[in-house]
Amino acid sequence: MRRQLNLYGERILGRLVKWLIRLLRRANPDRASDFCGAVARRIGPLLPAHRIGQANLRAAFPDKDAAWIKATLREAWDNLGRVAGEYVHMARIWDFDPDHPDAGHIHTDNVPMFEMLRDDGKPALCFAAHLANWELPAIAAAAHGLPSAVVYRMPNNKAVAKEIIRIRAPLMGRLIRTRAQAALEMAAALTAGEHLGMLVDQHFSRGVDVTFFGRRCKANPSVARLARRFDCPVVGVRVIRQPNHHFRIEAFGPYELPRGPDGLIDVAAATQMITTIIEGWIREHPGQYLWFHRRWR
Repeated sequence: MRRQLNLYGERILGRLVKWLIRLLRRANPDRASDFCGAVARRIGPLLPAHRIGQANLRAAFPDKDAAWIKATLREAWDNLGRVAGEYVHMARIWDFDPDHPDAGHIHTDNVPMFEMLRDDGKPALCFAAHLANWELPAIAAAAHGLPSAVVYRMPNNKAVAKEIIRIRAPLMGRLIRTRAQAALEMAAALTAGEHLGMLVDQHFSRGVDVTFFGRRCKANPSVARLARRFDCPVVGVRVIRQPNHHFRIEAFGPYELPRGPDGLIDVAAATQMITTIIEGWIREHPGQYLWFHRRWR
């Protein structure tokens, strides 16, 4: 009986998501973002994830008072809702024009770096975090002509996963699902000279120990391990949400990752370095970060 109820629940959720996507598509990107942000601000504090966010913020910013935490979480819920509303409009949001860099939704000063990565004849590794609209860096790579691959987590609901893949596939290059053979697919992408992007800021049970906001946790070492094997450029990309539905995309690097006595990249030290960089990004814009994930366990 429980299994049957779960199946019914999944079907209902899948149909609800399809209906919501159709509804949001009828609105323009700005209105969809505003609507979903407003809904998330109202509903988010009522959800169990809100308590996770409160605990995470208290741990990360022990010197901040309750009013600051409340305001930051409100902004974080708003950001998460806007990401959902913008998702179906990714192709329309990405309107960056190098000849008119201040005209559209997307602003960046890093076109030379993207062009360098495109033209150097090498594969590259790109790490990012769940900041602002974290889907945009993957679009940036493809839009600048970089042969790219993106690591992503498949939603449990098959209908939802199908809709997400349908949106992502035309915009983001090769899609690599997080599963047992993902490591082989990531290595194959780099061997083929592609630029591999992944989000590395959440708990990774098979990861290495790092310090994040002064506390120990597990971090994904994939970037460091692949950099050790392929000795290719490593860059970081972050998105900053700006007023009036605009975004700034900033790229950093290529980084010199720490190496061991053998001359090879030190996986643990490099993973800590990447984690520290991401922590710095979050400290600059804490309200744009996804705090609703149990980072410390």
